Amino acid sequence: MKLINIDHIPGQDLEIIGMVKGSVVQSKNVGRDIMSGFKTLVGGEIKAYTEMMDEARGIATKRMVDQANTMGADAIICIRYTSSAVMQGAAEILAYGTAVKFK
Repeated sequence: MKLINIDHIPGQDLEIIGMVKGSVVQSKNVGRDIMSGFKTLVGGEIKAYTEMMDEARGIATKRMVDQANTMGADAIICIRYTSSAVMQGAAEILAYGTAVKFK
């Protein structure tokens, strides 16, 4: 499965199948959340949240790819990611794009 963030694949004629998406709502455990809160006092990267968001993007991407595979896609183009805070310490990550088949 090719994953592309542009709207075409050079040299390929594409048949559009449809939009695909994958999402996850993820949070860290309360112990890490408290420790991360202390980090805001001194500044700098909050590595626990960086790791959480990276893991969440991976899960959302896998779910999007799984949906595209079910539709018989060869690739996903125009891939985008978005995030939103659901509650304090938890975020939703959404991965979406257009599933296509090679002609």
